[in-house]
Amino acid sequence: MIRSASKRFKQRLRLSLQIALATTFVSLSTACVSASNRVAEGISPIANAEAQESSGADATVQALVKLGPRVAGTPANEKASQYLIEEYRKAGYQTQVQPFTYAKFQDLGSSVTVGGTRFEGQALNGSIAGKLTAPLVAIPNAGRPADFANQPVKGRLAIVRRGEIPFTQKAENAAKAGAVGLIVVNNEAGTLRGTLTGTPTIPVVSLSREQGNDLIDRAQATPTTVNLTVNAERRTVTGRNIIAYLDGVTQPQVLVGGHYDSVAGSPGANDNASGTAVVLAMARRMANMPQARQAWFVAFDGEEDGLRGSRAFVEAAQPQFLSGLKAMLNFDMVGVNEQLQLGGSPSLTAISAAQIPGSTKSKSSIPQSVVNGGSDHASFAAKNVPVLFFYRGSDPNYHTPNDKVIDSKLLTETTQTATDIVQQILKLD
Repeated sequence: MIRSASKRFKQRLRLSLQIALATTFVSLSTACVSASNRVAEGISPIANAEAQESSGADATVQALVKLGPRVAGTPANEKASQYLIEEYRKAGYQTQVQPFTYAKFQDLGSSVTVGGTRFEGQALNGSIAGKLTAPLVAIPNAGRPADFANQPVKGRLAIVRRGEIPFTQKAENAAKAGAVGLIVVNNEAGTLRGTLTGTPTIPVVSLSREQGNDLIDRAQATPTTVNLTVNAERRTVTGRNIIAYLDGVTQPQVLVGGHYDSVAGSPGANDNASGTAVVLAMARRMANMPQARQAWFVAFDGEEDGLRGSRAFVEAAQPQFLSGLKAMLNFDMVGVNEQLQLGGSPSLTAISAAQIPGSTKSKSSIPQSVVNGGSDHASFAAKNVPVLFFYRGSDPNYHTPNDKVIDSKLLTETTQTATDIVQQILKLD
C-alpha cells in the first residue's frame, strides 16, 4: 500500500511530465588537460577518457560495497541513495527521490533440528510463523497431488525437492494431504529464497541441497522426528527510487535504470552495484551529448523484494509518459563474466545485437525465463514499454557475503555498448 508520502510523490511525478521539477541544479566544473597535450605526451585522449570512466565506475562500486549490505529500508541503503544523489548532481543532473512503501516479509531466524543437529533454514516469503515437532515424511518427485497420495502425510512434516511446479502449489498440496508443515530442498548449491503467493495455511521453510538431501535420506531410511521453527514477520518498508535528468527534461524517450539495493548479508558488488555504476557512468558520459535531453536515469530500490521500486515507478507514471518511451534499458549483474548478454523486446534486440562485443546474434542471448521476470525491466514490459536487459550471466558469489569484486573493464565496455545502443534507438522514427 502506497501511503501519503508516496501519494504526494505520485502527484509530483505526474506534474513533472508537463513542467520541469524545481530541484537545485549543480554543475560540476572539471579541470582537464587539452587533447593536444595528451597526444604530445603519448597518451591517447580516447584511452585516457576510458581509463577515467573505468576508474569512476569502479569507485562507484567500491563506495557502495563499503556501506555493506544495502537492504531496502535500512540506514545503509539510505546512505547509498544519498551518495547517488550527490554523484548525479555533480554530473549536472537534477534529482528526485520517489518514496514508496510496502509490506516486507522478514525471516528472523528459522531452523530445522534433528537429533540435536540444527540446520539453518530460510522461511519462504509469505510463510506463516510456526513451531512444531513432528515425524518427517519424504515426498517423491515434485510434490504434485499424486506424489502425496500414497504417503503417510497426515500430521507429519513433509519434505520435497524444489522444481517443476511453483512453491505455492507444493505447499497447497502438502496442506491438503494433511501435512503440518513443509520443507523445500534446493536443487542447486546455495540458499533458496522463494516466495509463496496467496495465504499459506502451514509453515514453509527451505534448506540447502546438502542439508536437505541428508534429511531426505534419513526420512527414507528410518523414522525421523524433527523440530521445525519458522520465525518470521511482516513489516512496513520505505524504499527510495533516485531519478536523475537534465533541467527541463519531463518526457524522456529512453529510461536507463538498475537497482542499487542488495540482499541481507551481501555487499552486492556485482548484484547490483555493477549495474548502478553503469547507469551513473552513462549519465556522466552523456551529460554533454544531445541524447541526454531525451533520457532519464533511475536507480531503483527494493528490487530484491520483488521489483518493488520499478513497480512503484510505473504505477505512479501517467500512461502517456510510459507510451512516450522508446525503450527502458536495465542493467543487472554486469561486473563479472566476459560475454555481455542482451535480451528483451525483439524490436530492440534486433537493432542492438550488432553493438555487443563478440556477438552476431539478432535474438536474445539470455534465457527467456530470466528476461521475463528476473529484474526491473519486467515492470516496464508489463506496461508495454519496449525493454532491453543487459546481463553477464550467473555468478558463484550471487547473494553471498563474497559478492565484493567486479572487473571495472567490463563496466566500461558495458557503458560504451549501451551508449551506442541508446544512440541507435533514438534514431528510430
